Amino acid sequence: QVQLVESGGGLVQPGGSLRLSCTASGSIFSMYAMGWYRQVPGKQRKLVAHITSGGTINYGDSAKGRFTISRDNAKNTVYLQMNSLKPEDTAVYYCNVPPIPGYVNHDYWGQGTQVTVSS
Repeated sequence: QVQLVESGGGLVQPGGSLRLSCTASGSIFSMYAMGWYRQVPGKQRKLVAHITSGGTINYGDSAKGRFTISRDNAKNTVYLQMNSLKPEDTAVYYCNVPPIPGYVNHDYWGQGTQVTVSS
């Protein structure tokens, strides 16, 4: 079982920055791919950024050029640095660990952290 704890959300003005953190339990963190997703009420959860165990990164269209995902395997933590925030970035942000055959049997999600971009 994988437990994910997110932090770093909050209220920020347009143009501001936030850094989200997600710390995972377990001794095989370096094997995990990690993702950040976001969701607004009434809409599907959408990919923001994804990083593989080998460090390959993929961004959703909304994140390209403004957000940066990174990981620190020594701290079992993945980060999402969000710059130039816009009101449309307002959402609940979730950390995700996708399945790994033989190691992680299904998707795991954090509890979510609210990000509100407003003046």
